[in-house]
Amino acid sequence: MRTFKRLRRHRTPWSFKQLLNPIRKSWKPESPLASKGNRPLQLSFDDQLKALIYFHLEEFSSGRELIQALDQNNFAKECVAPPKGIKKSAFFEAINTRGRDQLEEIFNTLVKEAQGVLPPKYQHLGNLVSIDGSLIDSVFSMDWADYSSTQKKAKVHVGFDLNRGIPKSIFLTDGKHIERPFVDKIIGNGETAVMDRGYQCNKDFDRWQTDDKKFVCRIQQRTTRTVIRKHDLPADGIAFYDAMVRLGSRGLTLAEKEVRLVGYRVDGKDFWIATNRHDLTAEQVAQVYKLRWNVETFFGWWKRHLKVYHLIARSEYGLMVQIVAGLITYLLLAIYCRQEHNEPVSISRVRGLRNKIANEAAELQNQRNERQGKSYKIKQLRRKHHSAKT
Repeated sequence: MRTFKRLRRHRTPWSFKQLLNPIRKSWKPESPLASKGNRPLQLSFDDQLKALIYFHLEEFSSGRELIQALDQNNFAKECVAPPKGIKKSAFFEAINTRGRDQLEEIFNTLVKEAQGVLPPKYQHLGNLVSIDGSLIDSVFSMDWADYSSTQKKAKVHVGFDLNRGIPKSIFLTDGKHIERPFVDKIIGNGETAVMDRGYQCNKDFDRWQTDDKKFVCRIQQRTTRTVIRKHDLPADGIAFYDAMVRLGSRGLTLAEKEVRLVGYRVDGKDFWIATNRHDLTAEQVAQVYKLRWNVETFFGWWKRHLKVYHLIARSEYGLMVQIVAGLITYLLLAIYCRQEHNEPVSISRVRGLRNKIANEAAELQNQRNERQGKSYKIKQLRRKHHSAKT
């Protein structure tokens, strides 16, 4: 299957082609999307993907607004929507029932592509992956999104590559789902999980060390600890504590294995970090944990500027389709901004790209109008010439 075959036509703005080029160049579908009956799909996977990317790129706030643009905006009609247009019912049926496997394939492909394009910023600290969850406000019709008796919420669990500033893995659950089990699913060999206090668990610390999984995790200040040995510290750093300890008290909460505990102070506030990274200084351990805030910055930017949490789907399947499409859009923008401007993603660059696509689309439309005008004049001259002969 040739991806985005319609993008080869002269009517597509160059910048839009350029944005989507990493997918066309790198993705070879393992599971092509096909109709399950005799009738062809009203919305091909290519069209579905382009519509979802367009939704996030243009910061639409609803599916209705997207459908209206696909019907009325010249660029969207020519380059995003199917040749015969798309009905609202067909679009939402597609979002809620198909395309998830293909989108996840594309996401994984783009992660590898982005890792090859974006330079690692903190290579001296190792491969750092921040793990965090983010709640999505839902509606009561979303029965699967359990949270409380008065609220419905879903939760995304994201692994975030701190070296390159990109998401690398995603899971979706109801809002009540605990976060710790996703550490094993997200962290690969040679990677260090960077986590907040919600992931603190002595049994998990023991198991991760047995499985040779690296971690840097903030713990509660009141956590009981037994000091085994202390390490010397320089007097001029932010770290004031560095020791090997056993966490917990006697009984069920006592850890079997010792961990390294680092304490540091910023603006009068103390942070306590448990880790099994013994190759780093205490100052570097503090630096690694401080980088965890980058995932919070990502969530805020992603939600605010790509409108990822403006629901256009209500089913668990459909919401995952929407979320993964939002991640794909972010990765495409990250690759584009690096290749074109040697910069990270920023809203100014996104808006500049959006304006560039609109201007190129208008120019292409003017060129088509001129060609049509010339063609009309030629046909008129031919008719006059034919009439004069007869």
